[in-house]
Amino acid sequence: MRSMRIRELTDADLDAVAELRVHSWRFAYAGLMPEEHLAALSPKRDAQRRREMRAASDGTVTDLVAEDAGGEIAGMAAFGPYRTGATAGDAQLAGDGELYALYVRPELVGGGFGRELFTACVRRLAAGGHPRLRLWVLRENLRARGFYAHMGCAADGAETVCDVAGAQVPEVRYVRPLGERAAQ
Repeated sequence: MRSMRIRELTDADLDAVAELRVHSWRFAYAGLMPEEHLAALSPKRDAQRRREMRAASDGTVTDLVAEDAGGEIAGMAAFGPYRTGATAGDAQLAGDGELYALYVRPELVGGGFGRELFTACVRRLAAGGHPRLRLWVLRENLRARGFYAHMGCAADGAETVCDVAGAQVPEVRYVRPLGERAAQ
């Protein structure tokens, strides 16, 4: 595994994280989302959106970054309370945590950055008293689904459809118990 450091995101990281997110989306979602949507993604717009979100934040979302040995941002993750309302019955899940995003630079996928980011999110959510971690993943994103299964998550049967530039993109929800398993 490469040398890395996990830390909280700062405002100074937003441009680098936006670049990472756009490149990661184009890599991870090629063939799964409309190509014109992926081609139109803009790091500049993404960074501005992140700035606006941080300014309006109520402090419940935590953003982490993974730095490689050279101090460059290699990955990012965002987590917080589970967002209810995507499917029927979500209100009963209000105490759970949610992994909102986890992206690694495409050339570093498989290098341990995603695993370390995921583990840091799990530990923090468990420490915050959340009984379970939930996340949404594109149904056809087999690479991500395999990663989350390897990290102890399982599909819980919930599905939803996300509209992306007019295309209906199905998502499935995964869950992982926290607590004692969080340290694994």
